[in-house]
Amino acid sequence: MSKQTGKISGGPSPLRAKIGRDVAARLDANPGVKRARVDAAQMYTYENFLSDTECDALMALVDANSRPSTLLAMSDDPEYRTSDSSDLHRWSAEVLAIDTRIADLLGMPHENAETLQGQRYAVDQQFRAHCDYFHESSAYWPRMKETGGQRTWTAMAYLNNVPEGGATWFPRAGIRFKPKRGMLVIWNNMLPDGTPNYDTIHEGMRVLEGTKYIVTKWFREGAWLREAITTYVSQGKDAPAA
Repeated sequence: MSKQTGKISGGPSPLRAKIGRDVAARLDANPGVKRARVDAAQMYTYENFLSDTECDALMALVDANSRPSTLLAMSDDPEYRTSDSSDLHRWSAEVLAIDTRIADLLGMPHENAETLQGQRYAVDQQFRAHCDYFHESSAYWPRMKETGGQRTWTAMAYLNNVPEGGATWFPRAGIRFKPKRGMLVIWNNMLPDGTPNYDTIHEGMRVLEGTKYIVTKWFREGAWLREAITTYVSQGKDAPAA
């Protein structure tokens, strides 16, 4: 995840524009999905996307393999991102099932999806305002181009209710989402012409009471997984971690 500024990072892209249209059309046609009442970005919610059992299982996985969250670009602010993160094992049965459901919901190729990442926020932890897309003028951009290129859509699910604080706030779009167990929030990081959309800047607000658990899945414009996807779950074997 990178710290972002107001500078436009990348220009129009016919491929990203098409991805935006195709995913939006699919979500608009799904009766379980609601489009957010904002004009600045394509944003959706899907309540009860994850069951209580799935939420509990994912929270346990996050707790079992957490590490301090990191940034792609350095920040001078030690309070910029203070959560813990966990890259969940893509090929485990419980994660693979959820991965597949999210990709199928958006109609995105499974290989374009980054590995599902869990985040945990304790009291006073936060993630200050940032965008999910990559700066194409940055030093890290060549590495991102080699692994699928630009991030297009984000899908983020809340795994628990938070007594106070912890909302996801989009200040330029003018909307905030309070953590709601099982709810999926989906947004397009691009404008209709495929240019990165600065109005998707958002903040994981400070948790004031309780602990906040989420999982996030980012989709690239191209294949993030470069090798053929082979799952060994049905054979009782472990597949290589992505």
